[in-house]
Amino acid sequence: MLTDIEIAQQAKMKKIAQIAAEIGIDENDIEPYGHYKAKLSDDALNKLKDKRDGKLVLVTAVNPTPAGEGKTTVSIGLGQGMAKIGKKAVIALREPSLGPVFGIKGGAAGGGYSQVVPMEDINLHFTGDMHAITSANNLMCAILDNHIQQGNELGIDQRRVMIKRCLDMNDRALRNIVCSLGGRLNGIPREDHFIITVASEVMAILCLAEDVFDLKKRLGDILVAYTYDGKPVYCRDIKADGAMTVLLKDAIKPNLVQTLENTPVIMHGGPFANIAHGCNSIRATKAAMKLGDYCITEAGFGSDLGAEKFLDIKCRFAGIKPSCIVLVSTVRSMKYNGGVEKNMLTQENMEALKKGSSNLGAHIDNLKKFGVPVVVAINHFYADTDREIEFVKQFCESKGVDFSVTKCFAKGGEGSKELAQKVADACEKENHFHFLYDSDMPLYEKIDTIAREIYGADGVDYTKDAKKSLDEFIALGADKMPVCMAKTQYSLSDDPAALGRPEHFRITVSSASLSNGAGFVVCQTGSIMTMPGLSKNPAAYNIDIDENGNTVGLF
Repeated sequence: MLTDIEIAQQAKMKKIAQIAAEIGIDENDIEPYGHYKAKLSDDALNKLKDKRDGKLVLVTAVNPTPAGEGKTTVSIGLGQGMAKIGKKAVIALREPSLGPVFGIKGGAAGGGYSQVVPMEDINLHFTGDMHAITSANNLMCAILDNHIQQGNELGIDQRRVMIKRCLDMNDRALRNIVCSLGGRLNGIPREDHFIITVASEVMAILCLAEDVFDLKKRLGDILVAYTYDGKPVYCRDIKADGAMTVLLKDAIKPNLVQTLENTPVIMHGGPFANIAHGCNSIRATKAAMKLGDYCITEAGFGSDLGAEKFLDIKCRFAGIKPSCIVLVSTVRSMKYNGGVEKNMLTQENMEALKKGSSNLGAHIDNLKKFGVPVVVAINHFYADTDREIEFVKQFCESKGVDFSVTKCFAKGGEGSKELAQKVADACEKENHFHFLYDSDMPLYEKIDTIAREIYGADGVDYTKDAKKSLDEFIALGADKMPVCMAKTQYSLSDDPAALGRPEHFRITVSSASLSNGAGFVVCQTGSIMTMPGLSKNPAAYNIDIDENGNTVGLF
């Protein structure tokens, strides 16, 4: 089989104006970036406001394993499969980050015959959204340090600066630094930090803002520092919000692209789900719901992270609800959770499969707590046996959820027709969607509810610093905000080595931060790197230009 990039380079793409026209958008309402990608103008989005909403389908997954589950691939395949059964679907996805592209994980444009194209553009610079977010965040940081240098009128305590500079790259050397060295002309020396762009509050705000004016307000609400006497300082106080908004005025417009089978895709925003809220933008999702009878969207990592945040944060803020949730798993991931080593996953092992099904079962139980119909999608791999597939089918039936095998990687939309029909059927079922917790619930109770109900923990412990921070945030009025838990993606617990369905454990909140502009409180558990590092042999080693000027090694 061809590599992903070879398949993508052979794609027969339609001009982006034609893709727009097929979903009812006039050529004058798109802003092209070349022949095959464009931004949707504000006029285009405004014209959609009175249109009926299509069905919202959320695609999530079990805890990721080294073998890979292919959640984005299934999302794309499902959208293509909808077209194959005569349904009008628009896919809404996140944009890739350069950190994983050049690191270990890879891109976020799908794989095999279920990809979004132009794949190279999407996985690299795309339309410049990541650069704009990086620039806006770092402008805020520069203005804050300049304010301190130029007399510090607000009395900012440089030991209590809350914002961090960012870069859309994995670079561990920048995690903890000292800035402003070299004498008086270079500023006031202080400890500083970098995070990856997708973990920044600016990214979260872009994905949650309704329009450019809501964007400006949210940027102004960012808590940037405290004064020497303990008073909060916000982004608007240092007069950075206006210029930041200007930097982001194009980035806030959703991007339109297509799949290998010319299914329309709106791709916008890209927060990670282990350290941020893990969903594409509200604007993109709402647009896709207006433009299609079905909007197929995804949330990052497992249901314990991305799906919980999609449902409790994004749906709450956007006023939307899913008609169906698709839970992606693989036979390989279940065997891995049953104790099988990565190099042995292609061998049939019914005992390990049965043991590892506990992880799938936990995610099914979690999603059913939100009152939405669930369909399990098994992403098929060549080594899966009939006995293994039959076991998973019977397991899902015993849990009271629908089940389908998808072969979208090898067959594209044709391999997802059964899944598409089951999803369409599930969207017509009785739906009692509700949040896991109410906004009025006290902040500590919200944290405890997520830990117990979604992770299966016995309770939550807090470090002294974390509790101090949370108490400060409550005093600032954050008690009514939803909670964004930063946790390892590899386990339901905060221990990445605890596979399957861990029991008899407690979650430890090690630190907390207030994303005041985004509108949620972030609780960090375990050892979560907000600035990842490169591996010993990063993917960047294999990416190059060949003698014909073509990109090679990009998956």
